[in-house]
Amino acid sequence: MTTNRSPQDTAPRWCGINHLALITTDMDATVRFYHGVLGARLVATIGKPEFRHYFFEFGPHCTVAFFEYAGAGIEPFSKAAGVPDARAAQFDHLALNLPDEDALHELKRRLKSAHYQVTDIIDHDTVRSIYFTDPNGIALEASWWVVDPTGRSSDYGDERFFADANPVPALQELLQSQG
Repeated sequence: MTTNRSPQDTAPRWCGINHLALITTDMDATVRFYHGVLGARLVATIGKPEFRHYFFEFGPHCTVAFFEYAGAGIEPFSKAAGVPDARAAQFDHLALNLPDEDALHELKRRLKSAHYQVTDIIDHDTVRSIYFTDPNGIALEASWWVVDPTGRSSDYGDERFFADANPVPALQELLQSQG
């Protein structure tokens, strides 16, 4: 028996990002930054002779994890967020969500007091952000939604959120299906 169910009807019911796995060459410095400076709770660790794997919580069901490989010849590099770099074809930066603008200002003060470089607050209309780099050279962004489009139905005609004047064909199809 066939049904006329849309892909959305059978899509998994996501409840957040379990974890993003990144690499560090110095787990101690990583713990001191993510737990000590950013205030992310260390929620789990795995330690094996060949690697360590540590998980930091950034909200319910949402962690960022780091691998530290024993004896691996990994050479870290720094990369600014939003700046193309041939060494980082699959990853630009990690953006962490904050609840409001006060939290964004407080994090900026916290980073500066811990002697980390951080940008001024950048207003992207629907999102306001600061940019900084962790001890591993990973480009980070902290943001808060001025108007949060998550957790509700998508309105593909709302130009505050869908502002690409030349959308890809998949989005054009979504626009047409929404009518």
